Amino acid sequence: MSHPQPSPLTRRAILQRGLAGIFAYAVSPNIFPSSLFGKNAPSNRLTVGLVGNGLICNAHIGTLLGRDDCRILAVADVWRSKAVKVRDRIEKSYAADQDKGTYKGVDIYAKFEDLIARDDIDVVFVTTPDHWHAPVARAAMLAGKDVYVEKPITLTLREGRMLVDTARQHGRIFQSGMQQRSNVSFRRAAELVRNGLIGDITRVRTRLGEFPPAAALPAQPIPPDLDYDRWLGPTPWRPYNEKRILGNYGGGWRCFLEYGARKNGDWGAHHFDIIQWALGMDDSGPVQFIPKGFEGAPYQTHIYANGVRVERFEDGQKFMIEFTGTKGTIGVSRGDEFETTPSSLASRRLRSEEIHLYASDSHHSDFFSCVRTRQRPITDVEIGHRTASVCHLSGIAENLGRPIQWDPAKEEIIGDPMAASLLDRPRRAPYALL
Repeated sequence: MSHPQPSPLTRRAILQRGLAGIFAYAVSPNIFPSSLFGKNAPSNRLTVGLVGNGLICNAHIGTLLGRDDCRILAVADVWRSKAVKVRDRIEKSYAADQDKGTYKGVDIYAKFEDLIARDDIDVVFVTTPDHWHAPVARAAMLAGKDVYVEKPITLTLREGRMLVDTARQHGRIFQSGMQQRSNVSFRRAAELVRNGLIGDITRVRTRLGEFPPAAALPAQPIPPDLDYDRWLGPTPWRPYNEKRILGNYGGGWRCFLEYGARKNGDWGAHHFDIIQWALGMDDSGPVQFIPKGFEGAPYQTHIYANGVRVERFEDGQKFMIEFTGTKGTIGVSRGDEFETTPSSLASRRLRSEEIHLYASDSHHSDFFSCVRTRQRPITDVEIGHRTASVCHLSGIAENLGRPIQWDPAKEEIIGDPMAASLLDRPRRAPYALL
């Protein structure tokens, strides 16, 4: 009696099964070519879907189009004109492959659910406004996709633990979009701090900038190709105005607390992350958050259990992040701006026995490599959640105008039921987070 042969394990099947797929591949009697994970072979390129086609999505597209190890197959946006614009840009770049018949073009979806339902997409980039990060990321992981999620990865703190649990339970790769960890200057600063080369850290200062106050906006006609209700999603209903929904570096939706954590969730998600990394707090966080102005406090501040203070300092600060220790200082910014006192520290090389942090020179390359190897990337979901927690808790203290005490092990606000109620938010029907 003949027995049916097991179906072959394809590259896509392995990726969709996560770690289980890797183990199955390891013990399978099938023989696979060495090029199964050959990243540049046309049949082995990672296939990409992009959800949210605005400003930051276009930045990612610029990088992805320059890579030979991936192909963008689909885009999704509630505003069709945005999706059409990025589709045309992508297809123009891939024109040669289309002429050869090796690329079938970009499909457009009004709903992200239809994009992530496709079996031929390996990874999803979540580049929406913050209030859609968690719903799209979770749904994509449940559909067997690995995800790259822009920062901060959540709108609320409770969403973060849910994303960690989902990624772990389903074996998904999750890269958080705090790309400063893939910059040599920020890594160098973090390594010098972690190895105690400026002594015990006494203070950290970081520069975030400011958004203008959220304005009361008059109602405008909703563009005919925009699903505005779906753009609002789980957030409260507000009349349409283009200044509410357009993302730009001067404000737009980032000015409104309904959709994010303002500057705490914008630049804070980058700089707080490097501070967490440097202090060895990737699985923990501060214990107290003090808003600016409380009892005359000159700066927004958060404090770790060991007494290290992190101050949001704007006026006169030279670097984006400045570490002060008992034996020296470090200043670091984008653009490879890096300065130490004593100056000799800037060229000091680490010895083999000292702490060497995860080295990545490209956030996208690190993500794609980890999709193939199933190793956790440089800004894994737990790291993204812990950094977002600092952003959200800073915002809660600011909104209430008083300090809050935080237990990073239990992830609970201590002794303040009102503040604790802000760890999550009500969601407008029918956009419940399932």
